[in-house]
Amino acid sequence: MYIPKINLATDRTEIVDFMKRFSFATVVTATNNIPVATHLPFLVSLKDDQLMLSSHFARANEQWKGIENNIVLTIFSEPHAYISPKNYEKALNVPTWNYISVHAYGQGTIITETGKVMELLEATIDQYDVSYQEQWNSLPEDYKLKMIKGIVAFEIVVTDLQAKKKLSQNKTSNEQQKIIATLSQSSDTNEILIAEYMKKN
Repeated sequence: MYIPKINLATDRTEIVDFMKRFSFATVVTATNNIPVATHLPFLVSLKDDQLMLSSHFARANEQWKGIENNIVLTIFSEPHAYISPKNYEKALNVPTWNYISVHAYGQGTIITETGKVMELLEATIDQYDVSYQEQWNSLPEDYKLKMIKGIVAFEIVVTDLQAKKKLSQNKTSNEQQKIIATLSQSSDTNEILIAEYMKKN
């Protein structure tokens, strides 16, 4: 990912927190030099200080067949906002876009053990819909096993983490404050979130 020095994010805790908050990501692989992408919910975790990403494909989605062959790219990118030149002090300016994005490169491994797949599914329920856990627990075991046969679980060991925060760092303090005020008054959730990140930056 192209990252100008002013936009480079290096705080690992901050990056991982962002990935956990915006965990519906895009996993990209390549088959015969043709990129293939799938949008999936991910579990982001640290195991012995190693960053791990876990999710599952529908078995009918053949991208899973390439998850172990080459380096895998997973892209985390959620809030973004159009920045109008009306926020700037000088007329000689053009529009731009503010956003945060994380690119995680790593090696993928298919999870084949039924018990491990079940653990992944239950951890996913805990993260996204803990209220569903009781209903899940009441489902017949043979039904769960049938559902598991329809997916392919995997995990990625992250070996290269690249993070970019493009939050008007190249603008004056007054311009940044005007952008924050403009975005904070928006009815668009993305714009409000970008304003929040700009306040923290």
